Amino acid sequence: MRILVTEDDEDLRLAVAVSLRGNGFAVDVARDLAGADETLAVNSYDCAVFDRMVPGGDALGYVAARRRTGFDLPVLFLTALGGLGQRVEGLAVGDDYLVKPFEIDELVARVRGLCRRGPIGSPAVLRHGDVELDQGRREVRRGGVLLTVTHKQFLVLELLLANAGRVVPRDDLIRHAWDEHLDPSSNVLDVLVGQLRRKLHEPPVVHTVRGVGYRVG
Repeated sequence: MRILVTEDDEDLRLAVAVSLRGNGFAVDVARDLAGADETLAVNSYDCAVFDRMVPGGDALGYVAARRRTGFDLPVLFLTALGGLGQRVEGLAVGDDYLVKPFEIDELVARVRGLCRRGPIGSPAVLRHGDVELDQGRREVRRGGVLLTVTHKQFLVLELLLANAGRVVPRDDLIRHAWDEHLDPSSNVLDVLVGQLRRKLHEPPVVHTVRGVGYRVG
């Protein structure tokens, strides 16, 4: 499960990220709304954690605006704004609201619960030719046959199918399937794509664009 944490306090941002990673989550971080917006544009997440007051404004307003455009990611607001009216306001926009100071174990439990809840809207089914990826069931089929793929293979194929016909840069695939701490020069992506190609069988679906990344179609 992959989480985005937006928090401008460096010490708290690090503590939350380390704790979530220690509990098996992949974590990306942002210090302001601009960074969160950029990261959300290129990555897929199971949950987002927002401090309300960060550089760029109140995250509650940011999430509310995105909700009006179909943003269905479960959101937890992590904030010092703990008045009754503020909590009610936050829960009207987000899915959970945790007031500082908090126990890290409670944060982890709440994030895990939101990840299990999943998106608000209906999950999409991505298709290209006879390849089908069901985001809700986390299943991949080719020619109607169910394939056994790992979680990271699923994530790489998901981003490629979502951008079918376009080249997806290596860095984008790495951020989508791992997190920002994986060395971009590592060959782990190439190994994974090779495994995925074998599982998808012939004719080839995933093509290499040398020096740039990979493409479907």
